[in-house]
Amino acid sequence: DHPIIAGGMEYRITCVSMGNPHCVIFCDEDVSNLDIAEIGPLFEHHVIFPDRVNTEFVNVHDRGHLKMRVWERGSGETMACGTGATAVLVAASLNDLSDRRAEVSLLGGTLTIDWKEDGNVYMTGPAETVFESEISI
Repeated sequence: DHPIIAGGMEYRITCVSMGNPHCVIFCDEDVSNLDIAEIGPLFEHHVIFPDRVNTEFVNVHDRGHLKMRVWERGSGETMACGTGATAVLVAASLNDLSDRRAEVSLLGGTLTIDWKEDGNVYMTGPAETVFESEISI
């Protein structure tokens, strides 16, 4: 829970690594209403993140339900981000805002994230075939 100034506003961020850097921001305002295209780049290119950062904007509904939107470095807003969802759960748990297992709702669907006591984080959610092919060798 660290203060940072971006776009003239102070935000409190929790930074975690899931093999890639994440900056998690817990918001009072409904994340559905955020102008993420304006605010996301302020964090992605902030001076404290020289290699850029993925940024998650989060509403805590209760200890078992979180809602997020994600701004991915180099991509902009995306419908879902598995490492982002796991980062959100870990950050929420570290800040005592959620249990170690919770549902995380993203624009692309809902994932169940479970942070085990041994440090492993598990993600469960629906899968969908988007392409099938055969290659003759």
